Amino acid sequence: MSKIRIEKVSITDAGTDCIVNAANEHLQGSSGVCGAIFKAAEWNQLQKTCDAIGYCDTGSTAVTPAFNLDAKYIIHAVGPVWMDDNHKETQKLYGCYQASLKLAMENECHSIAFPLISAGIFGYPKDKAWRKALQACNDFIAKNSNYDIVILFAVLDDKILQLGKEELQRQALEVM
Repeated sequence: MSKIRIEKVSITDAGTDCIVNAANEHLQGSSGVCGAIFKAAEWNQLQKTCDAIGYCDTGSTAVTPAFNLDAKYIIHAVGPVWMDDNHKETQKLYGCYQASLKLAMENECHSIAFPLISAGIFGYPKDKAWRKALQACNDFIAKNSNYDIVILFAVLDDKILQLGKEELQRQALEVM
């Protein structure tokens, strides 16, 4: 049975079949979640593989091996930079989660770890980011009821963790 969990854990220690990197369009290793993933995976190997892919549109994804991580794959999801919600940021963020879950399913992954995409240096408001992330995951589960997947949101900040758990509960109540 599919389920969504939110835990205080490093994404590099999630123990899932695949992990999602909050990527930039040029798939370059950087700081934050992306830097932690690149460092743990083996920066040079991962960067070489990403360079071969070259580019990924905002709202889209690409997949690479996980190299030294305890996962099969890294899904690189390019989230939108927050401007004012008048530049399709909401649709692009939703698309990141949907595309990531589709790639996970295509690669027979039954567990996936996400960061809160775009809510760091890309400036997406955390409450709005949680709402769209959880909506996208719940929609995926509903549309793919025959595919079991555990969706883990790996966060390190207590306030972001609490905000996510509150939104998860709110959306669960809306379904009832």
